[in-house]
Amino acid sequence: MRKYISPGSWFAFEYPDSWREFEDTEDSFLFYNPDKWTGNFRISAYQGENSDYAKESMEYELAHVKGAHRMRAGGLDCVRSTENFQENGFWYTSYLWVTGKDDVCVECSFVVPKGESPKVAEAIVASLQIRGSRDRFWDKEVIPVRVMEISVINEGYDWAVSTVKKQLTKDFTACKADVASIQKVVDSGRLNSGQRQAWESLGIAFGTILVNEMDGMDWVTVIDGRKEYPALRFNGSDLMVYPVELIWKKVRNGEPCSLEAEYARILKEAEATLE
Repeated sequence: MRKYISPGSWFAFEYPDSWREFEDTEDSFLFYNPDKWTGNFRISAYQGENSDYAKESMEYELAHVKGAHRMRAGGLDCVRSTENFQENGFWYTSYLWVTGKDDVCVECSFVVPKGESPKVAEAIVASLQIRGSRDRFWDKEVIPVRVMEISVINEGYDWAVSTVKKQLTKDFTACKADVASIQKVVDSGRLNSGQRQAWESLGIAFGTILVNEMDGMDWVTVIDGRKEYPALRFNGSDLMVYPVELIWKKVRNGEPCSLEAEYARILKEAEATLE
């Protein structure tokens, strides 16, 4: 099972390892198995203006949705309903759970071909944890990289590639040789020490090289209180690399930055975890 923690840490749940998160609407998070489709699972969270918002949302669902009924899912009270619908000549069933805690309401839906079992979604809903606005943030956790952080990574990488091409008039393919290209941009003097986003983007490009060159190095999302950011973890171990901070932190502190040395250090530490 994989763990997902929503942006803002409003909710967390576990989902099958074969599933992935996909881009959806702004307020909705979509998950399914890309290799063998067994249904779309969507989840959304809404914050109300009073501590009874979740309870009121469930009562509204009971009163206005035909067939809706109360049930328990894991440690949560919820209201469940089903609806059959036709699309492009095929029949589907949509299962809906409305639950929540205090001022936070969470809606989960699972769409499957009519007649297929919703058990996998029932297990996800049963694992759901909800953080009300009065609750403390969860402890630091590392989860598979979210769509939100993938967007940050892609934007930073694209900026770095464009900058390397503009300054050095050469292609950037995120291979080991491109460490030297990033170093030239770092040392060029064309970026001032206050351009945080630029330095972070160069760090993301460096991190992409690590992913491409070191088997087992993968992007993850770190949830640390109110902070949420992309990082790298090697082979599921305790070895973590923080590309977003790697260059920016040294520039901010006026320290020298040798990316060749950083690459060698990280490679050595990665190899040590395999011994």
